[in-house]
Amino acid sequence: MSSKTRVTPEEALAYHLEPKPGKYEIVATTPMATQRDLSLAYSPGVAVPVQAIADNPETAYDYTVKGNMVAVISNGTAILGMGNLGALASKPVMEGKAVLFKRFADVNAIDIELDSEDPDEIIKAVAMMGPTFGGINLEDIKAPECFIIEQRLKEIMDIPVFHDDQHGTAVICAAGLINALELSGKKIGDVRIVLNGAGAAGIACLELLKSMGAKHDNCIMCDTKGVIYQGRTEGMNQWKSAHAANTDLRTLEQAMDGADVFLGVSAKGAVTPEMVTSMAENPVIFAMANPDPEITPEEAHAVRPDAIVATGRSDYPNQVNNVLGFPYLFRGALDIHARAINDEMKIACANALAKLAREDVPDEVAMAYGRKLSFGRDYIIPTPFDPRLIYVIPPAVAKAGMDTGVARRPIIDLHAYELSLKSRMDPTASILQGIHARARQAQARMIFAEGDDPRVLRAAVAYQRAGLGKAIVVGREADVREKLETAGLGEAVRELEVVNAANTRHLETYREFLYKRLQRNGHDRADIHRLAARDRHVFASLMLAHGHGDGLVTGATRKSAHVLSLINHVFDAKATDGAVGVTALLHKGKIVLIADTLVHEWPEPEDLATIATKAAGVARNLGLEPRVAFVSFSTFGYPVSERATKMHLAPKVLDQRGVDFEYEGEMTVDVALNPDAAAHYPFSRLTGPANILVVPARHSASISVKLMQEMAGATVIGPILTGLKRPVQICSTASTVNDILNMAVLAACKVG
Repeated sequence: MSSKTRVTPEEALAYHLEPKPGKYEIVATTPMATQRDLSLAYSPGVAVPVQAIADNPETAYDYTVKGNMVAVISNGTAILGMGNLGALASKPVMEGKAVLFKRFADVNAIDIELDSEDPDEIIKAVAMMGPTFGGINLEDIKAPECFIIEQRLKEIMDIPVFHDDQHGTAVICAAGLINALELSGKKIGDVRIVLNGAGAAGIACLELLKSMGAKHDNCIMCDTKGVIYQGRTEGMNQWKSAHAANTDLRTLEQAMDGADVFLGVSAKGAVTPEMVTSMAENPVIFAMANPDPEITPEEAHAVRPDAIVATGRSDYPNQVNNVLGFPYLFRGALDIHARAINDEMKIACANALAKLAREDVPDEVAMAYGRKLSFGRDYIIPTPFDPRLIYVIPPAVAKAGMDTGVARRPIIDLHAYELSLKSRMDPTASILQGIHARARQAQARMIFAEGDDPRVLRAAVAYQRAGLGKAIVVGREADVREKLETAGLGEAVRELEVVNAANTRHLETYREFLYKRLQRNGHDRADIHRLAARDRHVFASLMLAHGHGDGLVTGATRKSAHVLSLINHVFDAKATDGAVGVTALLHKGKIVLIADTLVHEWPEPEDLATIATKAAGVARNLGLEPRVAFVSFSTFGYPVSERATKMHLAPKVLDQRGVDFEYEGEMTVDVALNPDAAAHYPFSRLTGPANILVVPARHSASISVKLMQEMAGATVIGPILTGLKRPVQICSTASTVNDILNMAVLAACKVG
């Protein structure tokens, strides 16, 4: 179990403030550069699709974004367990929901906050927005109004209306229960189920399970006043009454005696160890209260080792996480232009999730979570970063929608649909998730060399509070404290280990080591003292060399070439030593590595082959199967140029070395990355677009990276320094806090 990530108020506010307020923006998908473009986008060209839609409303799905657009709607009356804080206060949550739709299922979503607690007003407002959207996601609306609003909107609207607080939780709960019952050798029609928490999510869970075969007489629903039984009048409403049981049981404790399944959407501590002890053999306990479960897995397993336990927490196995459901439910529903999301589609989603958890887990998923995952008591629900979700769940949902008649436009070829969904996957997120998980498992002592820089200090605090390991900062304690206080993190100075030449007992050892290393390179003892005691880059490198830290991050305050020269006093980080710099570019769901971006100024063919080999190692450490392209302005010998010749010769060097990855060249960048351009060269050895570009010189590497960063908005990670005996990563002077943190994570994972 990993430690729970700590997030300070300052970090949370900074995340929502920088680099721009909020979490998303609107980007045009068609050209908008010329007068002709504008004439097509607006008047007079727009009149043509307008008339087409007026003549046949179904074509709105063809000519507008309606078919891939969801409204995320709330009035802020039940925000994330925080209660009724109003529509405006709910906006950060709804923006978050919108970006989750995009991140996980490539569904465009816009948040809409309605400033009303009147169900009739909300129903009218949402219904009038129907023409704009392909689906409606209701969120954080309190019960019982949420039932009234959803039911009425389902009746009057011809697009899916889905209250995720109800049905999202229910679907994931059902998926987990399918597998938990299989492991315990029980059937849903036979088990006794106790639900605690008669709000929107609890009622939806029980309704869905009953539609899947659970028997009404075997289900007991409880709220804060105890069992909901036939004849009870206190605290009742029509939705609770529908699940009232014919029973003499009156308390949760009584209901739990002999129960097979407990479902909790209530409050921390609602279940005691004694209650768990009284349950039937192989009990199933879904303690889904957030942020703290009704009973922790440790507490449950202490009295019942045979229990199968799930929670809503990411730091325990078997997380019941709505993000496994709603993006893919809407993806499947939107792609068949569904009129609704019905029970059959929800059950199909649950069954597909359960089936996926029983299948062999790909290595990249295991890498992302830092442990091997296999179907069993600690893995009954897929993980949110499983890349298979996007192409497994929506087809199941779409098929159920087609089978039940809610599809306006059925999908004829489901296999082709599955392939199209694979193209929507964003591999970059799973790669970043993977290295963070590996870093958390490694628990590396990370040395942050530049403790006088606020960005570095904030990154060091984030590293430690994220549970990634121990942060060691090189700097003067008073200076570190002052800068942390200015950043609103004054208390963090007690958490960090602050080290400098004045407070270490190892300075003499460092000086002797450095003197022996540099005495024949023109350095006397005075030089050595100045380097070891006064230069933080050298001092931090000496710490690392002597095992007083596990990794080093530096470079945020000085040019990388200068920092590299200082590191070379302690480590062999020159081109002749096999050091290479690899930069990762992340853009629109694609990742490309460029090398060498740090060490080799003008590499020759032998150097280029070494660069390719080192870059392939970095790619594999990131979870990529390397495909190397030696790029130039020429392709396979034309046009002829002396400068391109070495790129032509480098693959021949790799031929002689017998490496175990794909490579080809020389070629232009479009041939390397664009399958259509590559199709003109059927003899190419690359089986797909290259993910590593080896460039002719460091200046071309720098130009390429900066151009992608500034013109295309690519995310840049690196250069990742590889080829050293110990993990050292050098940031750029323009690095943000998040960039520095990413470099620390790479060092912790020993990606270089």
